[in-house]
Amino acid sequence: MNTQLRCIAIDDEPIALNIIRAHAEKVPFLNLEATFASATEALTYVRQQKVDLIFLDINMPDLSGIEFARIAGTDAKIIFTTAYAEYAVQGFELAATDYLLKPISFARFLQACTRVQEQFSASKAQLDNFLFVKDGYNMVRINLDELLYIEADDNYLTFYEVGQRTVTRMTLTEATAKLVGKPFLRVHKSFIVALPKIEKIERHQLTVSGTSIPLSSNFKQELLQKLSLPLG
Repeated sequence: MNTQLRCIAIDDEPIALNIIRAHAEKVPFLNLEATFASATEALTYVRQQKVDLIFLDINMPDLSGIEFARIAGTDAKIIFTTAYAEYAVQGFELAATDYLLKPISFARFLQACTRVQEQFSASKAQLDNFLFVKDGYNMVRINLDELLYIEADDNYLTFYEVGQRTVTRMTLTEATAKLVGKPFLRVHKSFIVALPKIEKIERHQLTVSGTSIPLSSNFKQELLQKLSLPLG
């Protein structure tokens, strides 16, 4: 699923803003929420609103794009737009994602935007790949790539990762809600397993990392469907 990007464009030339607006309308994952002919006006906006991506002209009269990028204090990605190729080095020194030379073709515009979208998607995937649970007075990170299975004992769960385990006060229903969309499945009233870590499936049990885990008939059909295995 594409990550929607909230964008603005800053350029003192109305024609340049119109071109960016026309290009952005053709890109489904872009939301161009505002355009500015003045960099100082844009500066106020980015300090008050969340922005993911800025199309930023470099050669502007009130505040140059280079100066804007240095003082804006925003985490937004920046794609510099300019008619002057000699500014490229300064732009990349400021960690710009890309540099578009005017006149900007749609193909080149789309390439730059796709790069930003991929960076946001990758960052989101990394954030989605762990969760924190309470262990006593501490919050402990559970890395989902390392999580093998979860075992319930009344209102306590034990998270078994490769090489360690963590006990927390939580129900299996609560854990299931936290793992929606992840490759985990409840296979018994007391167990959730990581589907990629299953080594063997038998009639009433399965094996995860050498550990036998009971398999309830109530959950077996869903397990087989998830793994695209024959039902029965």
